Amino acid sequence: MSRTIHIEPITRIEGHAKISIQLDAQGQVADARFHVTEFRGFEKFCIGRSFWEMPGITARVCGICPVSHLLASSKAGDAILGVRTPAPAVSLRRLMNYAQLVQSHALSFFLLSGPDLLLGMDTDPAQRNLMGLIAAHPEIARGGIRLRAFGQHLIRTLGERSVHPSWSVPGGVRSGLDAEAKQKILGELPAMFTLVDQALDLFKDALDRLKDEIDAYGEFPSLFMGLVGEDGGLEHYDGRLRIVAADGKIIEDQVPPENFPELIAEGEETWTYLKFPYYAPLGPEKGMYRVGPLARLNVCDFAGTRKADRELRQFRHYCAPGKPVNASFFYHYARLIEILHALERIEELLGDDILEARHIRSRAGVNQNVGIGVCEAPRGTLFHHYQVDDHGLLEKVNLIIATGQNNLAMNRTIKQIAQRFLTAERLDEGLLNRVEHGIRAYDPCLSCSTHEAGRMPLHLQLHGADGRLLDEAHRA
Repeated sequence: MSRTIHIEPITRIEGHAKISIQLDAQGQVADARFHVTEFRGFEKFCIGRSFWEMPGITARVCGICPVSHLLASSKAGDAILGVRTPAPAVSLRRLMNYAQLVQSHALSFFLLSGPDLLLGMDTDPAQRNLMGLIAAHPEIARGGIRLRAFGQHLIRTLGERSVHPSWSVPGGVRSGLDAEAKQKILGELPAMFTLVDQALDLFKDALDRLKDEIDAYGEFPSLFMGLVGEDGGLEHYDGRLRIVAADGKIIEDQVPPENFPELIAEGEETWTYLKFPYYAPLGPEKGMYRVGPLARLNVCDFAGTRKADRELRQFRHYCAPGKPVNASFFYHYARLIEILHALERIEELLGDDILEARHIRSRAGVNQNVGIGVCEAPRGTLFHHYQVDDHGLLEKVNLIIATGQNNLAMNRTIKQIAQRFLTAERLDEGLLNRVEHGIRAYDPCLSCSTHEAGRMPLHLQLHGADGRLLDEAHRA
């Protein structure tokens, strides 16, 4: 008789979700699914609003990555205005985006996944949490909190608040950065570099005892997508799209972001609110792709900063020459490399006098009826696609979120982990935590990722006292 195991809720992620694991009659794992159970309606209730409002509205999609939506929305607004954003405003936006990467990646690595990585997957859950991490590794726990605080402080310095800033607008930004604030942030950077170096050493030390997890956590071929610069370098704010296949071959390169509808299609299932984007030319099965820090390091030719390039060379030892790093477990390593890269870029930008220029906003009216804004959020490539009337009122909104783009891979990952570790005779909390960690590796942001309005799907089952299924009903 088959059984279904439910992990609900999934802990230490942003948002609400559950995992269901189906065992066959022999007690072996037949399937596993990642169900996103929360629902947001941004794509619908924004229709009729002015595109000028969208950066402030969409920044409220999420409290963890508001900056990413702020910037992608502002860039869509730039396109509707048909203006060239002043170079100082672009530099300021880049600065805030790097601050966002630092604070979000620090939260994910140190506070959400750190208890598993540094204390062990089988540790008592009463200790396998932030407080347990503070007790066992107080310096690294404090370091993670300090790194996140640094990123939040920089966001707040630019945008007046660290959560939901209304600072970037169509055409540019509202305010610049004064010299005193620059010097204060520069003074904090040496300590931040030291913290990342310590975290990298700890993570590498943990790799030997986590070999079983590395081999089973999303270790499968897929496509990878991210932005790269004109020179093929690592890019987070601007650039063009590149897609790399599992064999390392580039199958799409230097694609203008506004052409993304030619590359990406979106599928749906009745058992989750999270959509299933895929690479359209290959279809939903072969077109599975991953985004985010792992993908960005796989698609770029180089990072472009000294310390990050040093780590990138070591990162690429975990794959065959010319091939991408396939194991999703290495999302954790990629996050640390991106924190390092972001700190180096912050240091470069703060040393540039362009930040003190006064021309930080271009002004115009509606010149285009379609605007597409793209940037790299901490979790991956983020698309804001707006269609407006001649008065700038929204007629269509489509948000393609990084977490959704990883949905096919997340489902495949938890199935792979469950099949590797679980049977009906071998179920304990530590093993189930390994399945949960398969989701944590992607650092999903579920508030960001579910936006379609409509009827709530319902699956009702009636079971007898002996567990037999007596009847069921579905509402799509």
